[in-house]
Amino acid sequence: MTELLAPAGNMESLKAAIANGADAIYLGMQKFGARAYSSNFDLESLEEAVKYAHLRDVKIYVTMNTIVFEDEISDMKKQLHQLNEIGVDGVIVQDLAVFDYVVRNFIDMEAHCSTQMGLDDLDGTLLFKELGAKRVVLARETSIEKVKEIKRTAKIPLEIFVHGALCVSYSGNCLMSGLIGYRSGNRGRCVGSCRKQYELIDTTTNTSLGKSYILSTKDLNTIDHIDDLKDIDSLKIEGRMKEPAYVANVVSKYRLALDGKASDEDKENLNKTFNRTYTKGYLFHEDVKDITNIQKPNNFGYEIGKITKSFKGMYEITLNKILNQNDIIRIDHDNEDVNLSVVKLYDRDGNLINKADHVCYIKIKEKLSIGDIVYKTKDYLYYKELENTLDQEFRRFNLDIKVYAYPGSKLVIDAEGLGVQYLYESAETLGEAMNNPATKEQVVKQFSRLSDTVFTLNDVEFEEYNAFIPAKLLNSARREIVQGLYELKLNSKKKRMKKEAAKEKISFTLQEPYITAAVTTREQYDACVSAGITEVYFDNIIRRNQNTYEEREGAVLIGGYGGIYHYRETNPFITDYSLNVVNATSCYELHRLGAKRVTLSYELNKKQIKELLDSYYEANGGYPALEMIVYGRAPLMFTKYCPLKKMNQCGLCKSKSYVIEDEYGSFPILSHDDCTTTILNGKILNLLDEMPSIKGVESFRLYFTTESRDEVMKVASDALKKLEGSLNNSLFNQETDTRGHFNKEII
Repeated sequence: MTELLAPAGNMESLKAAIANGADAIYLGMQKFGARAYSSNFDLESLEEAVKYAHLRDVKIYVTMNTIVFEDEISDMKKQLHQLNEIGVDGVIVQDLAVFDYVVRNFIDMEAHCSTQMGLDDLDGTLLFKELGAKRVVLARETSIEKVKEIKRTAKIPLEIFVHGALCVSYSGNCLMSGLIGYRSGNRGRCVGSCRKQYELIDTTTNTSLGKSYILSTKDLNTIDHIDDLKDIDSLKIEGRMKEPAYVANVVSKYRLALDGKASDEDKENLNKTFNRTYTKGYLFHEDVKDITNIQKPNNFGYEIGKITKSFKGMYEITLNKILNQNDIIRIDHDNEDVNLSVVKLYDRDGNLINKADHVCYIKIKEKLSIGDIVYKTKDYLYYKELENTLDQEFRRFNLDIKVYAYPGSKLVIDAEGLGVQYLYESAETLGEAMNNPATKEQVVKQFSRLSDTVFTLNDVEFEEYNAFIPAKLLNSARREIVQGLYELKLNSKKKRMKKEAAKEKISFTLQEPYITAAVTTREQYDACVSAGITEVYFDNIIRRNQNTYEEREGAVLIGGYGGIYHYRETNPFITDYSLNVVNATSCYELHRLGAKRVTLSYELNKKQIKELLDSYYEANGGYPALEMIVYGRAPLMFTKYCPLKKMNQCGLCKSKSYVIEDEYGSFPILSHDDCTTTILNGKILNLLDEMPSIKGVESFRLYFTTESRDEVMKVASDALKKLEGSLNNSLFNQETDTRGHFNKEII
């Protein structure tokens, strides 16, 4: 059965989702979740949420899908144990340290690979199946055909996003918010840099191609393709930052669709809560230029009419859909929004009315033009309808009872519900009836009063033996039975722990640090070699989310988990920055998979690197082999979307250069041969002077993107000279083996 998975930013949204047909809920705690600005749950409210959901056979998955720094590892482990004790069904994770701890310690709490891991191919899925994942959340860029192929071959439960906001970047591979806004998306603090307005500039001719919301994606909507989705294990709705009414609306419509009951009107009603207009997404092969809505980054609403007349501060609106008093509308005037709540609505004669379906009149201070389009962004009456669903029980569960009532004996009731049994026995003894013995109808009447429970009375077995059962006793028995079944159901969730197995120690002998380089062009490659750099990544780079794995010779630089799975038996490999490594456990796990070196995340500072090294040494008796990027334009985001195609510049990337600009800076666009795009930081990272003080890093990488040959030569030469200052560092005054010597032993 396909699971409908709904978001909950708070308890009200959780209840809204369950009331409207969700099979499972994903939510975040106040730490380690990728929506730090959502209300989120503390331990007390999470326990309430788990109990509420489990009594209704709804599962709870907790997002712990941020990267975890070394000084947070202890808190991370503590939180996982608390989640297990509460009875959480699964944890959605990005960081290998969190993944490893869940798999190694908990039997009944599952590890689910978050979309932040960037898994979009069979190789990456098979790797995490091997490592112990119970579910993989595939990247939103994965096509439905590939999803089905992965499911068919990997034979592991898969989860995909089917509705809601889209990241323009591959999830987990966006550093834009973190590096330019100092609020990291990989830490749950994304400020939505992609929702800003940017100006696209052709720097070859110094020509502006206009300002727009060039990176702002439409919302995903796949309800018309529901039959194609029913083979997938879990269908996920995005929206932990959304209000309960939004959750109720979207969940109810996808529930109807999955059950084969959604009408065209139901589908249209999705427009009545927040949307940025819709796309069927990469899942169903949307053209990349149609993924974004460059006109508006926030709630678009839906068209209901247009301005047709104006007089004395009044405007006439000719409608194609009903407008109600208290609705909220926006009017598009010269590409600027006029937003207002319809407090007063008039007919042709100037009379106040509650609603209009053809023509109406409103007073607006702002100047509008004939032909301006009117959109409804909030339907007041529809929201009232949604709010009325929030306390309903979407499904109830059968309560079966067998009643044993004999004069001179205690009342005994054998009850079954929610898959558990409860045996009730009264404290008092039943008397013999003088006139009106208890009947089955009386028992049914008292036990049918279950509207405030999750039950509905089903099968009742009762034989009359001339016993008198007071109605008060039956009511008391009903309440005790319901509570008893609740407690048995909640306590039936297993919380078993594993005996943690010993880990082998893995360490590398520290080497004198050296320079590597990653380049974009053959000219840059030749310049690096000429400057004296012996390890240059060029045609041996396997990007994250690059699904074509060709045979390679020698060492490869791998940016994604699929590449690790594919090349680990055939090629030495170094892992790239895009695996977001910020702690010792992640380093260890990548070395265990065979990584020759591990590149650290851009999001680490010097203090955090030292903490990582100290922790690794304490656990392994030696150091990891680390690489660190110390020069270059950081890749702010990597995306399947092409902004140049959107702006009718397709193919011109081969002969021209482009940037996007905002009020703070300029960001070069790097187009790739497969039509994917990297947005680069306009400011160049330069830590060359810091290299001598960064201890424990084996290699320092220069990352060249837009630089000319002369610029590459200069930077490479400077880096090689500056590094000489580190060779006298006491950390390296020891005998060393050949570079990359690998040590293992069992703890």
